[in-house]
Amino acid sequence: MQNEEVLLEKLYNAVMDQDIETAKKSAEAIVKSKASPEKALQRASAAMSKLGELFDSGEVFLPQVVIASDAIKAVSDVLLPVMPASAKLAAKPGKYVIGTVEGDVHDIGKGIVATMVESAGFELIDLGRDVPLKLFLEKVKTEKPAIVGLSSLMTVTRTNQKVFIEMLKKEGLRDRVKVMVGGGATTGEWASQIGADAWGEDAPSAVKKALELVRKKK
Repeated sequence: MQNEEVLLEKLYNAVMDQDIETAKKSAEAIVKSKASPEKALQRASAAMSKLGELFDSGEVFLPQVVIASDAIKAVSDVLLPVMPASAKLAAKPGKYVIGTVEGDVHDIGKGIVATMVESAGFELIDLGRDVPLKLFLEKVKTEKPAIVGLSSLMTVTRTNQKVFIEMLKKEGLRDRVKVMVGGGATTGEWASQIGADAWGEDAPSAVKKALELVRKKK
């Protein structure tokens, strides 16, 4: 039986190398060896955090980060079923509702963020593109997400992000959910102006800020 630390290091390196197959096999080996699945998920997440830092410094690029996210997803699919209920709850930062706002049919960037958000442990609810604001609001009421993420790539549709926040206030729900905005038509200044909780400049930074938001909430 391999030493637990050896298995954890192999898992870490597989995520760092964006090697989905090796990451999955490493997770399976950890389960088979009775090593701690909680430690394994933490180690895989540490690799993802390191890649995020490397992305920020320009040492790795978005496609590499996306593939690493797929590796994390494969690892999570193996590890979560064997984790105790309490550990599973701790590993899940909450629900994340995401969608491209009404009038905007752009989907690629939102899709990358959605993949990475799910890989980070969030329970993802992807509403797709051209999403009516009433549907976002309905999901806040029924799903009680930790975060709602609204994407807009067009200046003419980004106003819907502001309108949604006003809808939350009117319904008395603003304090119950964090709102993130992103997309090519948005900026940090715009997010501050409309009262959003965070702005995702790109997919890695969006996930990083999402995790920061839920940690602050706790």
